[in-house]
Amino acid sequence: MTAALELVSAPTVRRRHRLPVTVALALGILALTALAVVFGGVIYPDATRQDILSGLLPAGTPGYPLGTDELGRDILAMTVAGAASALVGPVVVAAGSMVLGIVLGTLAGYERGWLDIVISRWTDLLLALPVLLAAIVVSGVFGGGYWVTVALLILLFSPSDIRIVRAGVLEQTARPYIEAARMLSLSRWRVMFRHILPNVSTLVLTNAMLNVAFALVAFSSLSFLGVGVPPGTADWGRQLTDNRAIMFENPWAVVVPAVLIIVVAAAVNLVGDWIGQRLSQVGVAL
Repeated sequence: MTAALELVSAPTVRRRHRLPVTVALALGILALTALAVVFGGVIYPDATRQDILSGLLPAGTPGYPLGTDELGRDILAMTVAGAASALVGPVVVAAGSMVLGIVLGTLAGYERGWLDIVISRWTDLLLALPVLLAAIVVSGVFGGGYWVTVALLILLFSPSDIRIVRAGVLEQTARPYIEAARMLSLSRWRVMFRHILPNVSTLVLTNAMLNVAFALVAFSSLSFLGVGVPPGTADWGRQLTDNRAIMFENPWAVVVPAVLIIVVAAAVNLVGDWIGQRLSQVGVAL
């Protein structure tokens, strides 16, 4: 009987640990994108170099697999080099908003009282602001700039992290191990960040991955509107607005960056959901 159960359970366990095809594909896409971010500037150091005599070359031209734009810039080189501008900012936004969410959400959920009221009202105010419109207005007032946009999006993306962490902390504070920690006279900082925070880390990490995808779309939208990166920068969103006039002469100039924005954002979401499920299963098993 025991041997039969082992024979049945072994394939089941292997199936549970097998990486889904969609997740494996998403990881491959993210790996290639990461390589483009790291080595794109090395492979194409002169990606934004202009050559008017080579303008509007069709795809498949020797030396220009995806053709060129009106200014003679290589579409493939601009796309590969633009991965850094398109992805570094969203990753920094997700990390910054996660840090704000951890600190403020943990304080609000554990301390409660007037501190919880102030932080909650602050998050309500930020949630009421339209992200893209606020980014356009602030960038116009302060003169724009890539890192100004990053700082602004960190602030605008933080309310969701704050609320998620606060809800998780509230759920954990009612558990017996927190009462035991208080009875041992442990400092509230140790209780919050040493004992409670690890138990809400799954929520934090999953939401951070979602924020990377949302920030990627937001950055691309702002670049398309002419905010965030200056003209001539190798950036996927900027490519969309710079090349929309030549969409019929060389459609690859618009299709490739647009597809990359969608595919990379979807890949980040898939990997984030899979990581969250895996961490949840580990937590249940423990």
